[in-house]
Amino acid sequence: MAPRPPIILLAPTTPTLDRPRRRPPRPVRSGRSRIIGVLNFDPTAYGTVSALRGIQHATGDSGDFMSILNVPVPSRRSVRTAVARLRSLGADGILAVAPQPSIVEALAALPGDTPIVAVGPSPQDALPAVAVDHYGGAAAVTRHLLGLGHRTVFHLAGPTDRTDPGPRLAGWRDTLADAAALLPLPLVGDWTAESGYELGRRLAATGDVTAIFAANDQMALGVLRALFDTGWRVPRDVSVVGFDATPQAEFFSPPLTTVSQNFTELGRRGLELLLSEIEVGRSGLVRDTIPAELILRASTAPPA
Repeated sequence: MAPRPPIILLAPTTPTLDRPRRRPPRPVRSGRSRIIGVLNFDPTAYGTVSALRGIQHATGDSGDFMSILNVPVPSRRSVRTAVARLRSLGADGILAVAPQPSIVEALAALPGDTPIVAVGPSPQDALPAVAVDHYGGAAAVTRHLLGLGHRTVFHLAGPTDRTDPGPRLAGWRDTLADAAALLPLPLVGDWTAESGYELGRRLAATGDVTAIFAANDQMALGVLRALFDTGWRVPRDVSVVGFDATPQAEFFSPPLTTVSQNFTELGRRGLELLLSEIEVGRSGLVRDTIPAELILRASTAPPA
């Protein structure tokens, strides 16, 4: 029997202000090089690689060119040097992909003549930014599991030195609070399947877990293996949800319920916002949020 296609639900978007209006292609301002500088702070992460691919599609459609510079050891000095180097190569503006909070602060402290847009979560009022609605996606996951009848949801969060675990953690926590559900302490992993496995075994040992939300699909994969090794069945005994909708997630056993990020739209809107900043200068702290999608597969079910 052919597998049933996944169910895709659009997570409500967290309210945002000043979303830039979509405009038809505009003539190039005199003197523009059509080079877009891209700062990359995490070259191996799935989200970062996917965001870069989205920017590449966007620049291809707009007729601009990407100049990517990896910053493997981010610091205020390395950020200043990287931006100066991209500007010396003729970059009209900078897209910073998934920067850490300290890096956002370093970018925001640069002189105002350099248009910079963060692609990915960014601290409020620091830089113009385009991001997927991580908060709304996590809230949709938690509502889905509570709606199935689970009394609470345990959470495996990502490392605290990144900006994206914050909204996912907050969306989970606030949704449990709104439902007057028990709020377990979150467990912190490092995005890897290994950390998901170790934390999954820890949760399995408690004996009272029926639903787990992992902050990315790799940690969810580790959780699935940990539950299998300890004799728990998914989803009969425990429901498991991930985040990121990696291409492999539908081939997990069982296929993983997860949250999808539209990286193509992320790249397009990031470039659109940067081009607007290039035309009018550092005009304001615009924040544009893209809805997340909850993809329902076979790893979630009502509690036994």
